[in-house]
Amino acid sequence: MLKAFNRGRLLLFSVLGLVLAGLACAPAGRQPLIVGMELNYPPFEMVDARGQADGISVELAKALGQYLQREVRIENIPFDGLIPALKTGKIDLIISSMTATTERTQSIAFSEPYLHTGLCLLVNRRANLHSIEQADQPGCTIVVKQGTTGQLYARAHLQRARVLVLEKEDACVLEVVQGKAQAFIYDQMSVFHHWQHNPQTTEALLKPFQEEDWAIGLRLGDEALKGRVNAFLADYRAKGGFQRLGDHYLKEQKAAFQKLGVPFDF
Repeated sequence: MLKAFNRGRLLLFSVLGLVLAGLACAPAGRQPLIVGMELNYPPFEMVDARGQADGISVELAKALGQYLQREVRIENIPFDGLIPALKTGKIDLIISSMTATTERTQSIAFSEPYLHTGLCLLVNRRANLHSIEQADQPGCTIVVKQGTTGQLYARAHLQRARVLVLEKEDACVLEVVQGKAQAFIYDQMSVFHHWQHNPQTTEALLKPFQEEDWAIGLRLGDEALKGRVNAFLADYRAKGGFQRLGDHYLKEQKAAFQKLGVPFDF
């Protein structure tokens, strides 16, 4: 009787051991996919009325998680902290309207592009500016958001204007609205959005003076995940995913850009 009991215990422990070993060797795909973004860039990255992450990038992250069969966790991180967070392993990837630049590819990898856009200007109506060349003059203040390609462009190309670097997008817009800065360098859709909200004091020069592509940021050397992300983007586009996001979140912008004859690629 005792021998049978001991054999039963040994069998139970063996089964438990196999189960625990199986859990330890569970596929990495079962781990949460931690996505970094700054939730202060509507309609791409934002917080809804209930305090939940929302927007185009959030929807894209959720769709990617479904494709990879991984739960998605969103980490709200200031834009200039996203790349350090990725490099140190705090997050698995970046989906935050980030432009794939040569400078950034020195420290992280990028997926295939998912949106084509460009830098343009939000200008104060009284400034009487019609181009970036006109803005680059003594006595002119151009504001840029820290860590963006607008800041990179200003550092590389503007030689005569005063460049003011601020941490928050809203603060940059306020400088232009109040006439403290003559222009704000930012992407087309955001410039359009801020112009729509401040039509009496601002003007949008939507024709881009530098074209850009947004992509998903990944750690250098993570080729397996990069390959799966690229496969997802191709599949998502083929199934009309980007079309649906554009129709839901960017319907007004698409119509306005079409009317103005400005290319809109998403």
